[in-house]
Amino acid sequence: MTDKPANAMWGGRFAMSPAEIMQEINASIGFDKALAPQDIRGSKAHAEMLADAGIITKADAREIAKGLDKIKAEIDAGTFTFSRALEDVHMNVESRLKDLIGAAAGRLHTARSRNDQVATDFRLFVRDAIDGIDVALEAVQRALAEKAEKHAATVMPGFTHLQPAQPVTFGHHLLAYVEMIARDRGRFADARKRLNESPLGSAALAGTSFPIDREKTAEALGFDRPMANSLDGVSDRDFAMETLAAATIAAVHFSRLAEEIVIWMTPQFGFVKLSDRFTTGSSIMPQKRNPDAAELARAKVGRIASAFQGLVIVMKGLPLAYSKDMQEDKETTFDALSSLRLVMAAMAGMISDLEPNVEAMRAAAGRGYSTATDLADWLVRELKMPFRDAHHVTGSIVKMAEAKGADLDQLSLGEMQKVEPRITKAVFSVLSVENSVKSRTSYGGTAPQNVAKMARQWLRRLEKARAKV
Repeated sequence: MTDKPANAMWGGRFAMSPAEIMQEINASIGFDKALAPQDIRGSKAHAEMLADAGIITKADAREIAKGLDKIKAEIDAGTFTFSRALEDVHMNVESRLKDLIGAAAGRLHTARSRNDQVATDFRLFVRDAIDGIDVALEAVQRALAEKAEKHAATVMPGFTHLQPAQPVTFGHHLLAYVEMIARDRGRFADARKRLNESPLGSAALAGTSFPIDREKTAEALGFDRPMANSLDGVSDRDFAMETLAAATIAAVHFSRLAEEIVIWMTPQFGFVKLSDRFTTGSSIMPQKRNPDAAELARAKVGRIASAFQGLVIVMKGLPLAYSKDMQEDKETTFDALSSLRLVMAAMAGMISDLEPNVEAMRAAAGRGYSTATDLADWLVRELKMPFRDAHHVTGSIVKMAEAKGADLDQLSLGEMQKVEPRITKAVFSVLSVENSVKSRTSYGGTAPQNVAKMARQWLRRLEKARAKV
Protein backbone atom coordinates (compact mmCIF):
# COMPACT_ATOMS: atom_id res chain seq x y z
CA MET A 1 0.00 0.00 0.00
CA THR A 2 1.34 3.41 -0.93
CA ASP A 3 0.72 6.77 0.59
CA LYS A 4 0.72 10.18 -1.09
CA PRO A 5 4.00 11.98 -0.47
CA ALA A 6 3.61 14.90 1.96
CA ASN A 7 6.00 17.11 0.01
CA ALA A 8 5.08 17.42 -3.64
CA MET A 9 8.27 19.41 -4.30
CA TRP A 10 10.36 16.24 -4.24
CA GLY A 11 7.66 13.57 -4.27
CA GLY A 12 8.25 12.17 -7.76
CA ARG A 13 10.89 9.80 -6.47
CA PHE A 14 9.04 8.80 -3.31
CA ALA A 15 5.87 6.74 -2.99
CA MET A 16 5.24 7.23 0.73
CA SER A 17 5.21 10.11 3.17
CA PRO A 18 8.17 10.35 5.54
CA ALA A 19 7.73 9.05 9.06
CA GLU A 20 6.51 11.63 11.53
CA ILE A 21 9.84 11.65 13.34
CA MET A 22 11.60 12.09 9.98
CA GLN A 23 9.53 15.19 9.33
CA GLU A 24 10.38 16.44 12.80
CA ILE A 25 14.14 16.05 12.44
CA ASN A 26 14.21 17.19 8.81
CA ALA A 27 12.20 20.40 9.03
CA SER A 28 14.14 23.63 9.42
CA ILE A 29 11.41 26.19 8.76
CA GLY A 30 11.18 26.98 12.48
CA PHE A 31 14.50 28.83 12.25
CA ASP A 32 15.49 29.24 8.60
CA LYS A 33 12.45 31.42 7.94
CA ALA A 34 14.81 34.15 9.13
CA LEU A 35 16.45 33.78 5.70
CA ALA A 36 13.28 34.79 3.85
CA PRO A 37 14.45 38.32 2.91
CA GLN A 38 17.75 36.95 1.59
CA ASP A 39 15.99 34.08 -0.18
CA ILE A 40 13.74 36.50 -2.02
CA ARG A 41 16.65 38.76 -2.98
CA GLY A 42 18.57 35.79 -4.34
CA SER A 43 15.57 34.46 -6.25
CA LYS A 44 14.86 37.82 -7.87
CA ALA A 45 18.46 38.13 -9.02
CA HIS A 46 18.41 34.56 -10.34
CA ALA A 47 15.15 35.06 -12.25
CA GLU A 48 16.37 38.28 -13.85
CA MET A 49 19.58 36.55 -14.95
CA LEU A 50 17.65 33.57 -16.37
CA ALA A 51 15.56 35.95 -18.47
CA ASP A 52 18.56 37.95 -19.68
CA ALA A 53 20.24 34.68 -20.69
CA GLY A 54 17.12 33.57 -22.59
CA ILE A 55 16.61 30.58 -20.32
CA ILE A 56 13.14 31.77 -19.25
CA THR A 57 10.95 34.42 -20.86
CA LYS A 58 10.94 38.05 -19.79
CA ALA A 59 7.23 37.70 -19.06
CA ASP A 60 7.83 34.82 -16.65
CA ALA A 61 10.63 36.75 -14.98
CA ARG A 62 8.32 39.73 -14.45
CA GLU A 63 5.64 37.51 -12.94
CA ILE A 64 8.18 35.85 -10.68
CA ALA A 65 9.48 39.22 -9.47
CA LYS A 66 5.95 40.50 -8.80
CA GLY A 67 5.07 37.33 -6.93
CA LEU A 68 8.23 37.48 -4.83
CA ASP A 69 7.50 41.11 -3.96
CA LYS A 70 4.02 40.07 -2.86
CA ILE A 71 5.47 37.31 -0.67
CA LYS A 72 7.93 39.72 0.91
CA ALA A 73 5.08 42.10 1.70
CA GLU A 74 3.16 39.26 3.33
CA ILE A 75 6.17 38.25 5.40
CA ASP A 76 6.79 41.85 6.46
CA ALA A 77 3.15 42.19 7.44
CA GLY A 78 3.20 38.93 9.40
CA THR A 79 0.44 37.36 7.28
CA PHE A 80 2.56 34.74 5.52
CA THR A 81 1.93 31.17 6.70
CA PHE A 82 5.06 29.04 7.01
CA SER A 83 4.33 25.32 6.68
CA ARG A 84 6.44 22.64 8.40
CA ALA A 85 5.32 20.15 5.76
CA LEU A 86 7.33 22.15 3.21
CA GLU A 87 10.51 21.72 5.28
CA ASP A 88 12.30 25.00 4.77
CA VAL A 89 12.06 28.62 3.74
CA HIS A 90 12.93 27.87 0.12
CA MET A 91 10.07 25.44 -0.38
CA ASN A 92 7.66 27.69 1.46
CA VAL A 93 8.47 30.65 -0.75
CA GLU A 94 8.32 28.58 -3.93
CA SER A 95 5.01 26.99 -2.93
CA ARG A 96 3.43 30.37 -2.20
CA LEU A 97 4.84 31.71 -5.45
CA LYS A 98 3.06 28.93 -7.32
CA ASP A 99 -0.19 29.86 -5.57
CA LEU A 100 0.23 33.44 -6.71
CA ILE A 101 1.47 33.11 -10.31
CA GLY A 102 0.90 29.51 -11.33
CA ALA A 103 3.18 27.50 -13.62
CA ALA A 104 5.77 30.27 -14.08
CA ALA A 105 6.85 29.68 -10.48
CA GLY A 106 8.23 26.28 -11.44
CA ARG A 107 10.70 27.91 -13.81
CA LEU A 108 12.43 29.84 -11.04
CA HIS A 109 14.41 26.82 -9.90
CA THR A 110 15.96 26.28 -13.34
CA ALA A 111 19.77 26.04 -13.13
CA ARG A 112 19.63 26.21 -9.34
CA SER A 113 19.61 23.78 -6.42
CA ARG A 114 18.61 24.24 -2.82
CA ASN A 115 22.28 23.60 -2.12
CA ASP A 116 23.55 26.77 -3.78
CA GLN A 117 20.36 28.58 -2.84
CA VAL A 118 20.83 28.08 0.90
CA ALA A 119 24.56 28.79 0.66
CA THR A 120 23.75 32.10 -1.02
CA ASP A 121 21.01 33.00 1.45
CA PHE A 122 23.20 32.17 4.42
CA ARG A 123 26.11 34.24 3.10
CA LEU A 124 23.79 37.19 2.52
CA PHE A 125 22.40 36.83 6.04
CA VAL A 126 25.83 36.68 7.67
CA ARG A 127 27.04 39.60 5.57
CA ASP A 128 24.03 41.67 6.64
CA ALA A 129 24.68 40.66 10.25
CA ILE A 130 28.32 41.73 10.04
CA ASP A 131 27.29 45.14 8.73
CA GLY A 132 24.91 45.58 11.65
CA ILE A 133 27.49 44.33 14.15
CA ASP A 134 30.06 46.83 12.89
CA VAL A 135 27.64 49.70 13.51
CA ALA A 136 27.00 48.41 17.03
CA LEU A 137 30.70 47.97 17.75
CA GLU A 138 31.31 51.54 16.65
CA ALA A 139 28.63 52.72 19.09
CA VAL A 140 30.40 50.98 21.99
CA GLN A 141 33.73 52.45 20.93
CA ARG A 142 32.19 55.92 20.84
CA ALA A 143 30.66 55.54 24.31
CA LEU A 144 34.00 54.36 25.70
CA ALA A 145 36.02 57.12 24.02
CA GLU A 146 33.63 59.83 25.21
CA LYS A 147 33.83 58.57 28.77
CA ALA A 148 37.62 58.23 28.47
CA GLU A 149 38.02 61.83 27.34
CA LYS A 150 35.93 63.02 30.28
CA HIS A 151 38.00 60.99 32.74
CA ALA A 152 41.44 61.26 31.16
CA ALA A 153 42.92 62.39 34.50
CA THR A 154 40.74 60.36 36.91
CA VAL A 155 43.23 58.21 38.81
CA MET A 156 42.44 54.58 39.59
CA PRO A 157 44.51 51.52 40.45
CA GLY A 158 45.83 49.42 37.62
CA PHE A 159 45.84 45.72 38.43
CA THR A 160 47.81 42.62 37.65
CA HIS A 161 46.60 39.36 39.20
CA LEU A 162 43.73 41.58 40.47
CA GLN A 163 46.26 43.06 42.88
CA PRO A 164 47.12 46.78 42.89
CA ALA A 165 50.05 47.22 40.52
CA GLN A 166 50.52 50.80 39.31
CA PRO A 167 48.24 53.83 39.15
CA VAL A 168 46.51 54.45 35.83
CA THR A 169 43.64 56.66 34.80
CA PHE A 170 40.07 55.57 34.27
CA GLY A 171 40.20 57.01 30.76
CA HIS A 172 43.28 54.93 29.97
CA HIS A 173 41.53 51.80 31.20
CA LEU A 174 38.49 52.47 29.01
CA LEU A 175 40.62 53.16 25.95
CA ALA A 176 42.09 49.66 26.27
CA TYR A 177 38.65 48.35 25.33
CA VAL A 178 38.41 50.80 22.43
CA GLU A 179 41.56 49.19 21.05
CA MET A 180 40.19 45.68 21.60
CA ILE A 181 36.98 46.55 19.79
CA ALA A 182 38.98 48.02 16.91
CA ARG A 183 40.55 44.60 16.47
CA ASP A 184 37.09 43.02 16.66
CA ARG A 185 35.91 45.29 13.86
CA GLY A 186 38.96 44.32 11.84
CA ARG A 187 38.22 40.63 12.28
CA PHE A 188 34.62 41.08 11.16
CA ALA A 189 35.76 43.18 8.19
CA ASP A 190 38.21 40.45 7.19
CA ALA A 191 35.50 37.80 7.49
CA ARG A 192 33.16 39.91 5.37
CA LYS A 193 35.78 40.35 2.68
CA ARG A 194 36.39 36.62 2.43
CA LEU A 195 32.71 35.65 2.47
CA ASN A 196 31.78 38.12 -0.27
CA GLU A 197 31.81 35.61 -3.11
CA SER A 198 28.64 34.19 -4.62
CA PRO A 199 27.83 30.46 -4.53
CA LEU A 200 24.75 30.99 -6.72
CA GLY A 201 25.08 28.99 -9.91
CA SER A 202 27.04 26.18 -8.29
CA ALA A 203 23.75 24.25 -8.42
CA ALA A 204 23.74 20.96 -6.53
CA LEU A 205 27.53 20.53 -6.62
CA ALA A 206 28.77 20.37 -10.23
CA GLY A 207 27.51 23.58 -11.79
CA THR A 208 24.90 23.55 -14.57
CA SER A 209 24.65 22.97 -18.31
CA PHE A 210 22.45 26.06 -18.73
CA PRO A 211 24.20 29.18 -20.10
CA ILE A 212 23.89 31.16 -16.87
CA ASP A 213 25.72 34.38 -16.08
CA ARG A 214 27.14 34.02 -12.58
CA GLU A 215 28.92 37.36 -12.78
CA LYS A 216 25.55 39.05 -13.21
CA THR A 217 23.92 37.44 -10.18
CA ALA A 218 27.02 38.05 -8.09
CA GLU A 219 26.96 41.74 -8.98
CA ALA A 220 23.22 42.01 -8.42
CA LEU A 221 23.60 40.63 -4.90
CA GLY A 222 26.59 42.80 -4.02
CA PHE A 223 29.18 40.03 -4.13
CA ASP A 224 32.66 40.75 -5.45
CA ARG A 225 32.74 37.69 -7.69
CA PRO A 226 31.31 34.17 -8.10
CA MET A 227 32.98 31.36 -6.17
CA ALA A 228 35.44 29.60 -8.45
CA ASN A 229 34.63 26.00 -7.57
CA SER A 230 31.09 24.62 -7.47
CA LEU A 231 31.93 21.94 -4.89
CA ASP A 232 33.36 24.59 -2.60
CA GLY A 233 30.41 26.85 -3.38
CA VAL A 234 27.81 24.55 -1.86
CA SER A 235 29.89 23.00 0.92
CA ASP A 236 31.84 25.91 2.37
CA ARG A 237 30.82 27.22 5.78
CA ASP A 238 34.14 28.88 6.59
CA PHE A 239 32.41 32.25 6.42
CA ALA A 240 30.08 31.28 9.27
CA MET A 241 32.86 29.75 11.37
CA GLU A 242 35.08 32.78 10.86
CA THR A 243 32.27 35.16 11.76
CA LEU A 244 31.45 33.13 14.87
CA ALA A 245 35.13 33.12 15.81
CA ALA A 246 35.18 36.92 15.56
CA ALA A 247 31.94 37.07 17.53
CA THR A 248 33.41 34.83 20.22
CA ILE A 249 36.49 37.03 20.66
CA ALA A 250 34.31 40.14 20.77
CA ALA A 251 32.04 38.51 23.34
CA VAL A 252 35.10 37.64 25.45
CA HIS A 253 36.10 41.31 25.40
CA PHE A 254 32.65 42.40 26.51
CA SER A 255 32.60 39.70 29.16
CA ARG A 256 35.86 41.01 30.59
CA LEU A 257 34.49 44.55 30.75
CA ALA A 258 31.22 43.29 32.24
CA GLU A 259 33.17 41.41 34.90
CA GLU A 260 35.01 44.61 35.81
CA ILE A 261 31.74 46.52 36.09
CA VAL A 262 30.39 43.81 38.40
CA ILE A 263 33.52 44.01 40.58
CA TRP A 264 33.66 47.81 40.52
CA MET A 265 30.05 48.04 41.71
CA THR A 266 30.63 45.98 44.85
CA PRO A 267 30.78 47.95 48.11
CA GLN A 268 34.27 46.55 48.60
CA PHE A 269 35.41 48.46 45.51
CA GLY A 270 32.74 51.14 45.08
CA PHE A 271 34.43 52.43 41.93
CA VAL A 272 31.34 53.02 39.76
CA LYS A 273 27.60 53.44 39.96
CA LEU A 274 24.91 52.41 37.48
CA SER A 275 21.48 53.97 37.51
CA ASP A 276 18.14 52.19 37.79
CA ARG A 277 18.18 51.86 33.99
CA PHE A 278 20.79 49.08 34.08
CA THR A 279 20.33 47.50 37.51
CA THR A 280 17.69 45.46 39.29
CA GLY A 281 16.62 44.97 42.87
CA SER A 282 16.06 41.96 45.07
CA SER A 283 12.71 40.37 45.93
CA ILE A 284 13.78 39.99 49.56
CA MET A 285 16.70 42.37 50.22
CA PRO A 286 15.58 45.97 49.73
CA GLN A 287 19.09 47.40 49.88
CA LYS A 288 20.33 45.53 46.80
CA ARG A 289 21.26 47.09 43.48
CA ASN A 290 22.31 44.24 41.19
CA PRO A 291 24.32 44.77 37.98
CA ASP A 292 22.19 42.25 36.09
CA ALA A 293 22.79 43.79 32.66
CA ALA A 294 26.54 43.35 33.11
CA GLU A 295 26.12 39.83 34.48
CA LEU A 296 23.98 38.77 31.52
CA ALA A 297 26.42 40.35 29.07
CA ARG A 298 29.16 38.36 30.79
CA ALA A 299 27.17 35.15 30.46
CA LYS A 300 26.30 35.51 26.77
CA VAL A 301 29.82 34.52 25.78
CA GLY A 302 28.85 30.96 26.68
CA ARG A 303 26.17 30.87 23.99
CA ILE A 304 28.33 32.58 21.41
CA ALA A 305 31.46 30.50 21.99
CA SER A 306 29.45 27.28 22.01
CA ALA A 307 27.89 28.22 18.66
CA PHE A 308 31.38 28.55 17.17
CA GLN A 309 32.55 25.28 18.67
CA GLY A 310 29.33 23.54 17.65
CA LEU A 311 29.71 24.50 14.00
CA VAL A 312 33.36 23.44 13.99
CA ILE A 313 32.28 20.03 15.28
CA VAL A 314 29.49 19.75 12.69
CA MET A 315 31.86 20.52 9.82
CA LYS A 316 34.98 18.67 10.92
CA GLY A 317 34.14 15.29 9.39
CA LEU A 318 32.02 16.17 6.36
CA PRO A 319 33.13 14.99 2.92
CA LEU A 320 32.43 17.17 -0.11
CA ALA A 321 29.98 18.40 -1.08
CA TYR A 322 26.68 19.05 0.73
CA SER A 323 25.39 16.96 3.64
CA LYS A 324 22.24 17.57 5.63
CA ASP A 325 24.45 18.02 8.70
CA MET A 326 24.88 21.56 7.42
CA GLN A 327 21.31 22.32 8.36
CA GLU A 328 22.75 22.63 11.87
CA ASP A 329 24.80 25.65 10.78
CA LYS A 330 22.05 28.24 11.00
CA GLU A 331 20.08 28.07 14.24
CA THR A 332 23.05 28.54 16.55
CA THR A 333 24.61 31.13 14.24
CA PHE A 334 21.40 33.16 14.27
CA ASP A 335 21.26 32.93 18.06
CA ALA A 336 24.93 33.81 18.55
CA LEU A 337 24.85 36.89 16.33
CA SER A 338 21.59 38.02 17.89
CA SER A 339 23.09 37.55 21.36
CA LEU A 340 26.14 39.59 20.42
CA ARG A 341 23.97 42.44 19.16
CA LEU A 342 22.09 42.41 22.46
CA VAL A 343 25.33 42.44 24.45
CA MET A 344 26.69 45.36 22.44
CA ALA A 345 23.54 47.42 22.94
CA ALA A 346 23.63 46.73 26.68
CA MET A 347 27.32 47.57 26.95
CA ALA A 348 26.98 50.84 25.05
CA GLY A 349 24.13 51.80 27.35
CA MET A 350 25.99 50.83 30.53
CA ILE A 351 29.16 52.68 29.56
CA SER A 352 27.20 55.86 28.89
CA ASP A 353 25.23 55.39 32.10
CA LEU A 354 27.97 54.53 34.59
CA GLU A 355 29.64 57.20 36.70
CA PRO A 356 32.94 56.65 38.48
CA ASN A 357 33.41 57.36 42.17
CA VAL A 358 36.48 59.55 41.71
CA GLU A 359 37.35 59.69 45.42
CA ALA A 360 37.11 55.92 45.89
CA MET A 361 39.24 55.27 42.81
CA ARG A 362 41.87 57.78 43.94
CA ALA A 363 42.04 56.30 47.43
CA ALA A 364 42.37 52.76 46.08
CA ALA A 365 45.08 53.84 43.64
CA GLY A 366 47.32 54.72 46.57
CA ARG A 367 46.93 51.42 48.37
CA GLY A 368 49.17 48.41 47.98
CA TYR A 369 52.32 50.51 47.46
CA SER A 370 51.37 51.10 43.85
CA THR A 371 54.09 53.72 43.34
CA ALA A 372 56.87 51.30 44.27
CA THR A 373 57.88 51.00 40.61
CA ASP A 374 58.12 54.79 40.44
CA LEU A 375 60.52 54.67 43.40
CA ALA A 376 62.63 52.01 41.69
CA ASP A 377 62.68 54.01 38.46
CA TRP A 378 63.75 57.12 40.41
CA LEU A 379 66.65 55.21 41.94
CA VAL A 380 67.76 54.11 38.49
CA ARG A 381 67.30 57.52 36.93
CA GLU A 382 68.73 59.73 39.70
CA LEU A 383 71.26 57.48 41.45
CA LYS A 384 72.31 55.52 38.33
CA MET A 385 71.58 52.32 40.22
CA PRO A 386 71.16 49.06 38.22
CA PHE A 387 67.47 48.22 38.08
CA ARG A 388 67.86 44.90 39.90
CA ASP A 389 69.59 46.71 42.76
CA ALA A 390 66.89 49.39 42.72
CA HIS A 391 64.26 46.68 42.83
CA HIS A 392 65.89 45.21 45.96
CA VAL A 393 66.19 48.61 47.68
CA THR A 394 62.58 49.45 46.88
CA GLY A 395 61.43 46.10 48.25
CA SER A 396 63.20 46.84 51.52
CA ILE A 397 61.54 50.26 51.74
CA VAL A 398 58.14 48.74 51.02
CA LYS A 399 58.75 46.19 53.77
CA MET A 400 59.55 49.03 56.17
CA ALA A 401 56.36 50.90 55.21
CA GLU A 402 54.32 47.74 55.54
CA ALA A 403 55.66 47.16 59.07
CA LYS A 404 54.63 50.70 60.02
CA GLY A 405 51.24 50.46 58.30
CA ALA A 406 52.17 53.53 56.27
CA ASP A 407 52.11 54.45 52.58
CA LEU A 408 55.42 55.11 50.84
CA ASP A 409 54.94 58.87 50.79
CA GLN A 410 54.26 58.79 54.54
CA LEU A 411 57.76 57.55 55.33
CA SER A 412 60.30 60.16 56.33
CA LEU A 413 63.39 60.87 54.30
CA GLY A 414 65.50 59.62 57.18
CA GLU A 415 63.71 56.29 57.25
CA MET A 416 64.30 55.75 53.54
CA GLN A 417 67.96 56.81 53.89
CA LYS A 418 68.47 54.00 56.40
CA VAL A 419 67.98 51.67 53.41
CA GLU A 420 69.76 53.82 50.82
CA PRO A 421 71.69 56.85 52.14
CA ARG A 422 71.86 58.60 48.75
CA ILE A 423 68.06 59.10 48.53
CA THR A 424 67.14 62.81 48.59
CA LYS A 425 63.90 64.64 49.30
CA ALA A 426 63.35 64.82 45.53
CA VAL A 427 62.09 61.25 45.77
CA PHE A 428 58.78 62.49 47.16
CA SER A 429 57.97 63.98 43.76
CA VAL A 430 57.36 60.49 42.36
CA LEU A 431 55.57 58.86 45.28
CA SER A 432 52.09 60.37 44.77
CA VAL A 433 49.67 58.60 42.44
CA GLU A 434 49.02 61.82 40.52
CA ASN A 435 52.70 62.29 39.74
CA SER A 436 53.01 58.63 38.92
CA VAL A 437 50.40 58.74 36.17
CA LYS A 438 51.71 62.09 34.88
CA SER A 439 55.15 60.58 34.44
CA ARG A 440 53.94 57.75 32.14
CA THR A 441 54.34 59.80 28.97
CA SER A 442 55.64 57.05 26.69
CA TYR A 443 53.45 56.34 23.67
CA GLY A 444 50.46 54.33 24.84
CA GLY A 445 51.10 55.28 28.46
CA THR A 446 48.58 56.45 31.03
CA ALA A 447 49.66 60.11 31.34
CA PRO A 448 46.45 62.20 31.30
CA GLN A 449 47.68 64.27 28.37
CA ASN A 450 48.26 61.05 26.41
CA VAL A 451 44.81 59.73 27.31
CA ALA A 452 42.98 62.93 26.40
CA LYS A 453 44.82 63.12 23.09
CA MET A 454 44.11 59.48 22.24
CA ALA A 455 40.44 59.77 23.19
CA ARG A 456 40.06 62.80 20.92
CA GLN A 457 41.84 60.98 18.11
CA TRP A 458 39.47 58.04 18.43
CA LEU A 459 36.40 60.27 18.44
CA ARG A 460 37.63 62.08 15.30
CA ARG A 461 38.41 58.76 13.64
CA LEU A 462 34.97 57.37 14.44
CA GLU A 463 33.28 60.54 13.23
CA LYS A 464 35.26 60.51 10.00
CA ALA A 465 34.40 56.87 9.36
CA ARG A 466 30.73 57.54 10.02
CA ALA A 467 30.74 60.46 7.58
CA LYS A 468 31.99 58.15 4.82
CA VAL A 469 29.05 55.76 5.22
